[in-house]
Amino acid sequence: MSIKLICPISKTPLKQFGDFLVSDKGNKYLVKNGIPRFVEDDIYAASFGEQWNNFIVTQLDSETGTTITEDRLINALGPNLKGKLSGKKILEAGCGAGRFTEVLLKHNANVWSVDASCAVDAHIKNFPISDSHEVFQADINNLPFEKESFDIVLCLGVIQHTPNPEETIGKLYEQVKPGGFLVIDHYKYLLSYYLHPAPIFRFFLKRYSKKSPKKCLNFVRAMVNILFPIHLFLWNIHPRLNWLLNRLSPIITYFAFYPQLTKEQHLEWSLLDTHDTLTDWYKHRKTVNQIKKILKDLGVENIECLYGGNGVEARGQKPII
Repeated sequence: MSIKLICPISKTPLKQFGDFLVSDKGNKYLVKNGIPRFVEDDIYAASFGEQWNNFIVTQLDSETGTTITEDRLINALGPNLKGKLSGKKILEAGCGAGRFTEVLLKHNANVWSVDASCAVDAHIKNFPISDSHEVFQADINNLPFEKESFDIVLCLGVIQHTPNPEETIGKLYEQVKPGGFLVIDHYKYLLSYYLHPAPIFRFFLKRYSKKSPKKCLNFVRAMVNILFPIHLFLWNIHPRLNWLLNRLSPIITYFAFYPQLTKEQHLEWSLLDTHDTLTDWYKHRKTVNQIKKILKDLGVENIECLYGGNGVEARGQKPII
């Protein structure tokens, strides 16, 4: 398992000296807990770092006893990659605490996991660095790898949270080997979101999360702890009553989507995704046609793009020249 590291600034090779990676131009990057740190927590990523260090195992299939995450990943990969991960070099862009890492490693892939936030510290608690798994704190728009290094570049639940999704997709595609695959998803347009109180809460909370991510998370936790029992009570009476409450309440629940979760797991998922949806600094949305056009303009072949999963799922192949 070997990928050559380069300096994100000078694009020249890096050599390790003690606890630092150093370029021949003198740029230095700390290696802490085995993780090269090419960025510090960015403003737009800080709330995610706080989130994943508090919900370290919440979405892991091994924790829930379900296949929720594996099903989502397999659907996103599509039929061309199903059952074909063993031995592949996979860039996992925006790894969080590692919900997809668990599945990739289970299928014997070689994984390079990247996140811009301190979520990487939660990540290695779940999935330590090994011969088949490396972890980096880096900007996915400015990665420390040579171009065309990976068989598969995977980015789920992330691109909509970056400053410029089109640029992000382009930068990720640069990392795909000829003949390799880019697999992404993106939020879609939802009228129901704008008829929901969440945008009002997000308007205030995302700004507050810049100053104190911890206090922002505590506020969301308190709010969910109050409202979740009401949602559950109404759901147990009749699902439509919970649907009506959703028009007034900003919290996210998954009673209908994931009935296999326990009450305690539903609460944890509600806390996690309510925080996620109310504190993200960027929230972009795209249609299938918009994503398809971005990929076509990049020269991607064998494009499959459809509504599903987190909104829009897309995958395609880099031509072999």
